[in-house]
Amino acid sequence: MGGRFELDLSELLSFEPGGGLIHFGGQRVLLMDPVALGLLRKELIKLMGMTAARGTFTRLGYAHGWRTAEAMKGAVPWKDESLWRRAGGRLHTLQGQVRVEPVQRRADEGPEPFAEAQWHDSYEAEQHLLHLGQSDQPVCWSLTGFASGYMSYVNGKPIYGTELRCVGKGDAACHYVGRPAEEWSTECTEVLRLYETQCMEGMLAQVTEALRQAERKLRAKRQSLARAGVTEDPAGMVARSEAMQRIINLARRVAKVDSTVLVTGESGVGKERIARLIHDESGRAHKAFVAVNCAAVTESLLESELFGHARGAFTGATHDRAGLFEAAHGGTLFLDEVGEVPPSMQAKLLRVLQEREVRRVGENASRKVDVRLVAATNRDLAEEVRQGRFRQDLYYRLRVIELKIPPLRERRDDVLPLARLLLAEAAERLGRRVSGLSPDAADQLLRYAWPGNVRELSNAVERAVALCEGTRVEREDLPEEVRAAPPSLVPTGNPQRLEDMEKHYILAVLAQNGGNRARTAEQLDIGVATLYRKLKQYGHPEAAH
Repeated sequence: MGGRFELDLSELLSFEPGGGLIHFGGQRVLLMDPVALGLLRKELIKLMGMTAARGTFTRLGYAHGWRTAEAMKGAVPWKDESLWRRAGGRLHTLQGQVRVEPVQRRADEGPEPFAEAQWHDSYEAEQHLLHLGQSDQPVCWSLTGFASGYMSYVNGKPIYGTELRCVGKGDAACHYVGRPAEEWSTECTEVLRLYETQCMEGMLAQVTEALRQAERKLRAKRQSLARAGVTEDPAGMVARSEAMQRIINLARRVAKVDSTVLVTGESGVGKERIARLIHDESGRAHKAFVAVNCAAVTESLLESELFGHARGAFTGATHDRAGLFEAAHGGTLFLDEVGEVPPSMQAKLLRVLQEREVRRVGENASRKVDVRLVAATNRDLAEEVRQGRFRQDLYYRLRVIELKIPPLRERRDDVLPLARLLLAEAAERLGRRVSGLSPDAADQLLRYAWPGNVRELSNAVERAVALCEGTRVEREDLPEEVRAAPPSLVPTGNPQRLEDMEKHYILAVLAQNGGNRARTAEQLDIGVATLYRKLKQYGHPEAAH
């Protein structure tokens, strides 16, 4: 553009003498600190995730560019309409968002795109680096949207653009290319979807439905707990023992950072539940929690399951398939029974943790993944390392933070609260009107050692609910091994006096025998008269018969 039609900031920008109103090209505009926009970007990414935030800023820029083109059409006495069509870059520069420089292409660089420019001093790249650090993808989302929106309006058809290079991901300058939708290759489908309102509507619809399902489950669970008289932790955890409360508190602290976590403990103690708590309390809660049991997948399939495969990589690979690392991108991947991973896979898993990228089976290219890893095992990995069955470097990579979950027998205070919760859930699931545990049943649950931990307790309670004939679980409804458990003589708290232990033991055996004094005396190897005298001393009602 030449002559008096050269756009000049002093002609386009005007201020009201008294302040308050600022106009650019006849349209009201606002002055805003770019740091505030950078903080908004950071919050939206944290709340919505990178893809949804990128789409939001892209469409915001698109609307801004469209409105600018619309307003400028009559705001300046253009010599001809072609000047107005080409003014978008200059207007972008005058607005202080970026400095636009035309690209000089060589003849050997292929066909010229519809629009192309090099950007310097991008405020978006500056703010992204300031608040979020270097990215692995372009970050000038609203600037890209502005250029696309402006060109779409002036050309009367959709023009979509993207960055080929970006300062925000470590390039020397930002490089923008814009083309009509029909000229884009199919590889750019995801980029083009960022401009579609349906993209956000689809995301919001999925989120809304997920929230509805979560609310229904939460409401049903609260009703079950209320009927069972159970008070639960806000995250849905039931823990009365001091040891388990420490684990939960530590898991919540760990959730705030992205460090790799190793959860250890016997089978059935609830390692996956702790892993889900870490995910739910983290900044990744809006993304996927993907769990895989490494022991349940054969060695030949584990690599494909974790990393994905290309079409034709092996017999039966009829199409490209993303692995679980890619499925968990932005979220959490839980590797259960990681101690079962074969040595050949341990090296590949270590490389993924170090490089933060995966390579599908049958492909040469690597793909970046942003995954928080939580692993679990019931093995002693330190001993496995000493025996040469587990890589030491992988062990230390996994064990940045270790959470050791104690077995159920070491947290007796949790047995009955857990049993009541599991009973309420089983009763609702099976459609049974069972409201609680009889004293004898509760006492027997406390006597048993629970070698299978919470998983075994859950199965025992479900069996009892299924077989129960009344409105509460009786001792006879419990599995045989639980019914046969003798009273524990190991003190779990402060040591008791010998006479108190004798009293509790005698009364427990009497209860186990359903009040039959003769059988109780025989088992205790004392006379019936001696038993009678002791019951009278204890003030037990059986002494009155």
